[in-house]
Amino acid sequence: MKISNLMEGIFKERPNRFTVTFETSSGIEKAHLRDPGRLKELLLPEARLLLRPAQNPDNRKTKYDVIAVWSEGIWVLINSGFHSNLAAELIESGSVPELSDYTIKKREYTFGKSRIDFLLTNMDKRLNNLDKRGKEESQKEDKKNSLENSNKMLLEVKGCTLVEEGHARFPDAPTIRGKRHLEELIKAKNEGMNSAVLFLIPRDDAKVFSPNWEMDPDFSKTLQQAEHENVMIIAYSFTLTYQKKELELKPLKKIKVRVKP
Repeated sequence: MKISNLMEGIFKERPNRFTVTFETSSGIEKAHLRDPGRLKELLLPEARLLLRPAQNPDNRKTKYDVIAVWSEGIWVLINSGFHSNLAAELIESGSVPELSDYTIKKREYTFGKSRIDFLLTNMDKRLNNLDKRGKEESQKEDKKNSLENSNKMLLEVKGCTLVEEGHARFPDAPTIRGKRHLEELIKAKNEGMNSAVLFLIPRDDAKVFSPNWEMDPDFSKTLQQAEHENVMIIAYSFTLTYQKKELELKPLKKIKVRVKP
């Protein structure tokens, strides 16, 4: 993924959850921060920021969007608006073995009381079933079993920016919504669908991923329950390179997952 038309600024303060002030050569400006986390370890005074002019400036109060922050020698993506497309690139490229047989059927899929990021379908499995049956028999059985979920997967995507000494942890602020998403994935699994949660780590210094037991024990316990119910838990890191006003994110590697406290 490449994010173009960027500019640099110096972080000054975060007056509210979704706004930051930054300094450029022309003075102090405000920008929209599309990340619900606390980011206290990243948004330090005088930190370098990458920003992009708003694509719909007439309909908003801020002229810029925060894209990334410079922290301990690397760029870190702090804009959740790119998570869905990053995940889609991972799925479509086959970079994640657990998802390599799946294709995207629908984004923002409603399940239960939540909207899950992706509904995936295992086309290879469906084609294999067609090969094994006669066409007429296949059509009858497909109609009879149209509600079967064995070739489907619900995939929820979360962004993880907190990494300390190689240890990535999510969340960095309590998330009731995140807990509810996990509960829906567990429910889907119990109803015969496959389900997974993908933690995107948009930085290259993570070695292991864990839930943040200290920050959000309820989410962490639910993730542990999800693991017990065979919901797949995947973590993947990226490299970020900035040059000529363009930030490029490339998949780096799967990160080891350790759920137990």
